[in-house]
Amino acid sequence: MTTSNETTPRRKIGGAFILLAVGATALLAAATSCQATIPNRDPLGEQFPQVIGTSLTGEPVPLPPSEPAILLLGYVQDTQFDADRWLIGLLQATPTAMILEVPAVNGLFPSLIADTIDSGMRSGIPKEDWSSVVTIYGDSASEIVEFTGNENPRNVRVVLLDSNGTVRWFHDRGFSAGKLLELGGASSKVTDQ
Repeated sequence: MTTSNETTPRRKIGGAFILLAVGATALLAAATSCQATIPNRDPLGEQFPQVIGTSLTGEPVPLPPSEPAILLLGYVQDTQFDADRWLIGLLQATPTAMILEVPAVNGLFPSLIADTIDSGMRSGIPKEDWSSVVTIYGDSASEIVEFTGNENPRNVRVVLLDSNGTVRWFHDRGFSAGKLLELGGASSKVTDQ
């Protein structure tokens, strides 16, 4: 039989662990939500920033790629819902351009825990799709955020690049079936060049 004196130290340790976990969660939320809001802008006709990301397979991936590509840029975790709708539509439309999902997380704290964030993404994405998810952190992520703006951060930024890295089509107002059809047409023109 356990006495109350024997359980007191365990309760204190358990309580301290819970306080530590709650504090770490609050710190993470504060660190990732304090990012400055940058006004949205349309980068049509401009060169995409040259950065190096890392696929979830661990391989370095230069952006922009040297072939036509559709980038789904996300700046917060809540962007995934919008990104998933675009992905489903794009995969059904079978565009000829490559599709990359690009979580770009700026800020010092996320850069420090990038491995943990990537590991969390790997646990929710099938291994065969890891190469099409390219994460970018720190200054490189900041460059991308400044390139498109981050107002309404839950909306994915859909960017069609030609083989030279020039933006040929852009949308940042949430999934739209009409815009998906428009993107399909623009993608065909870019890949036929």
